[in-house]
Amino acid sequence: MPKITVDQFNTLMTEEMPWAVEAGMTPETIGADRATMRLAFHESMLRPGGTMSGPTMMALADATMYAVVLGAIGIVKLAVTTSFNINFLYRPSPADLLAEGRLLKIGKRLAVVEVTLHSDGHDEPVAHATGTYSIPPASN
Repeated sequence: MPKITVDQFNTLMTEEMPWAVEAGMTPETIGADRATMRLAFHESMLRPGGTMSGPTMMALADATMYAVVLGAIGIVKLAVTTSFNINFLYRPSPADLLAEGRLLKIGKRLAVVEVTLHSDGHDEPVAHATGTYSIPPASN
């Protein structure tokens, strides 16, 4: 069972991550070791050349990693990204972006997550990201 629901994550985004809500990010599923999120397409996400900007894809991947981590540990607002790597694989279509995140390993202090990004309606991934989140010690 996940330790946070989609509704709880939506509330957290509204209260603590308004930039993600304003960008059009929405969680679709959150499990105990995975999450999926969608980023609604908007023309402002395009960079010169008509492709989706890298920072847009990176923001969605990182927000998805956060959802994966909170699905595993519950609401821990100070769980933060300590490392992030992304490989851009294919030119994304001007369409919604879908992110599928999966927990690779979790310990007491660190969680390692991977996220695959797809353009809506296409099977091939447009980017693959990995990241590590630092989990703060439980307060007494």
